[in-house]
Order: sequence, then C-alpha cells, then structure tokens
Amino acid sequence: MDPIAGINIAGDSTFALMISAQARGHRLFHYPPQDLTYHDGRVYAGVHPVTVRQAEGDHFSFGEWTILDFGRDADVVLMRQDPPFDLGYITATHLLERIKDETLVVNDPASVRNAPEKLWVLDFARFMPPTVITRSLTVTRHFLEEHGEIVVKPLYGNAGSAVFRIGRDGGNLSALAELFTQVWREPFMVQAFLPAVAAGDKRIVLVDGEVAGAINRIPRSGEIRSNLAAGGRAEATELTDREREICDALGPELKARGLLFVGIDVIAGHLTEINVTSPTGIVAIDRFNGTDTPALIWDAIEAKIAARG
Repeated sequence: MDPIAGINIAGDSTFALMISAQARGHRLFHYPPQDLTYHDGRVYAGVHPVTVRQAEGDHFSFGEWTILDFGRDADVVLMRQDPPFDLGYITATHLLERIKDETLVVNDPASVRNAPEKLWVLDFARFMPPTVITRSLTVTRHFLEEHGEIVVKPLYGNAGSAVFRIGRDGGNLSALAELFTQVWREPFMVQAFLPAVAAGDKRIVLVDGEVAGAINRIPRSGEIRSNLAAGGRAEATELTDREREICDALGPELKARGLLFVGIDVIAGHLTEINVTSPTGIVAIDRFNGTDTPALIWDAIEAKIAARG
C-alpha cells in the first residue's frame, strides 16, 4: 500500500481491511510498491510487520524490518496502492503474477493489468453514457456539438482528479485538449455530461461478484466531482432495477477474472467506471448500512486460500 502514516483512518478502506484481518488473528506486513523485487526466480520485498489500531495519530506500529518471500512466506498479497495506473503499477502486476501458483494476489494482477477502470468498462458499453476516447480536438468538438455539454478526464486518473466539464460554448476546450495531450501520451476520455450527477454518483461495491453494498456520493455545490476525496458527501441509498441489472452483468465476469474487491460508479443508471486497482468506499457503506464489508472480503479471501489446498 501507499505510506500508512498519511492515511485517513476514518475512511480508508485499506486500513479497515487491516483492522479486520488483525481481529481474525492474521499477521500483517506492510511494504511500499517501489520495494517489490525480483531476484533469482523469487519475488520479495523488504517489509515491516505492522500492528494497527483505531487511534488517530497513533494508528500503527512497525515491527523489525525483514525480507518476505511472497511465494513462500505469504498466504495473500493485497495490491492496495493508489493509481495512477502507470508503468510502475503495470510492472508490479507482472512481478506479482509470477507468484500466482504459490500465493493468492488480490485483485488478480493479470486481470488488474487487463482491466484498467476506464477501458475495461467499454466491454459494458450498453450501460454507459455516450463516450469517446481520443486525442483529437476535432473529434472532441464534434462530440460536444452532438451532446451539448461534456466531461473530459484523463484515462488513468483517480479520485476525481483532472475531471473537467465543458459547456455548450466550448470555452477552454482547445486549451484543455492541448494540456491533456502534452501531459499524457495516451488518449483522454470524453463523455456526455449527465446533469443527474447533482443528485449523486453511486458507488457500488462487489465482493467476488456479489453486491456488498452501496452509497450515493453527492458533489459539493458548484462541483461535478462527487468523489469523497474531492469533497463529496455520502448518503445512504438502495439499488435500482437498472443498477441490479448492471451488477448482474458484471458479477460473473468479476468472479471469473479473480477481481474480488471491485467498486463501480453509476450515475442515473449509467455505468461510468469499474474500479479494480484500489477500490474505496467500504467504510462509508458500512457506516450507513450497518454492514461489515471487510469481513465479507476476508471471508472470500480465506475461502479461496482454503480451496487452493
């Protein structure tokens, strides 16, 4: 995971998973992604045994640094670093894929690599808002003319960063397209703006292909981004028939690919993203619903480990 010292324990999903695992008697080890190493056929990292507790400012203690062979010494490795989904992230999936016959990796690294959030969702385009992926200003202008208002966002961004709404007059579109093509080599995503985002962007969490819970995230006044990290607020919600249809379509695919912990985003019945790298939201979901999503996740992990023999 990312550095544990700076996380917000009141809402961090990885921390909630750690608390739950520790309560079950599991031993926890922490390592930053950049410490992952391959040597002489083995994949390992320098790690710290870690103990966690619900105490703001004093939420963890490290044990003595040691080297952990992920194939021989670990039962499960959780990839929980935040995007960007860059070459460093992709390299980590390749290295962790090499231990797949020895140790369970959650989510499955090959599937994570092959299912980036804003690209794999295209397999379910029937549920999506009108979308184009391009580096072309001309294509983007035509799309704006067709749909009136659009949202432009980086293909591998996260937490609502660099998401822009462009109005009917196309103000700043040229400058924005220029910026995107200079900062990123890959195309950017353009979608028809959904005014219903003002009423919320629903985060639905699926565990091993089954719905575990959902929250509705409401953007701040004057803001289109509803991500909690971008200042959105959470409220309780129920799934609509359309959202259940989306989950029913996704569930078998997630299960088959070893994508055990996934968060999808739905606005007014439109699927916008499938988050497989480091999904969040379970603390808020459990707060509103009285559920225990970390327990569901660990139940699924333990079942998979038992099935491996």
